[in-house]
Amino acid sequence: MSANRCPNSKCEYFNRVLPNNAKVCPMCGTPLGNAIAPKSSTPPNTSSPPKVVNQTDYPASINPPSYQSSSVPYVEQPPPPLPPPSPPAYPPPAAPSAYPPSATPSAYPPPSSPRPVLRLMHSSGREFRFFREDGYIGRRSQMSGRIPEIDLFGIPNEGVVSRAHARIYWDANQNAYIIIDNSRNGTYLNGNFLASGVPYRLSNGDLLQLGQNNLVTFTVSVIF
Repeated sequence: MSANRCPNSKCEYFNRVLPNNAKVCPMCGTPLGNAIAPKSSTPPNTSSPPKVVNQTDYPASINPPSYQSSSVPYVEQPPPPLPPPSPPAYPPPAAPSAYPPSATPSAYPPPSSPRPVLRLMHSSGREFRFFREDGYIGRRSQMSGRIPEIDLFGIPNEGVVSRAHARIYWDANQNAYIIIDNSRNGTYLNGNFLASGVPYRLSNGDLLQLGQNNLVTFTVSVIF
């Protein structure tokens, strides 16, 4: 006697030996017969269809981000311009001048030209220079120890020269040196006798004679 078998190839009890008294398959309910159903050439597809998983099924932490493609290339933008520099602070005002407006240094007239140097060239070749504005030409006194500004001590024939033979000074108004005779033996300028106490102007190239007989003579030179 043949055993009962499930003829449904899709049933889990397909071709499985069932009790002889069973009329239907207890699994799929297919009526049972004595014959064994022919085997299918195609193996039964017992696998379930693949499950479609939606993107929302994943947690938010593992969902891949969605990117939107763009055909525009990325261009680096320049940095924003710097603000314009602040204007420099104005310098503090200058301190007021200590001079009153009428007495500022610029208000004074420019200084006059420097005073020239008077040079007397003795006939022996000895040179005497006068750097002062006022003084005397003569020879030193052995008794009083007084020495004139132009000391003729030691020249030949110095005995004809008085201690303070003549006064010489600079006159800014005339821009010249002035000589005033104060001697006992007299003074001559370019051969002319000078009156005692009268001022005379000395010029470059003059011939000055102290005393008589041309014993002591000088050539005047004014150096500017």
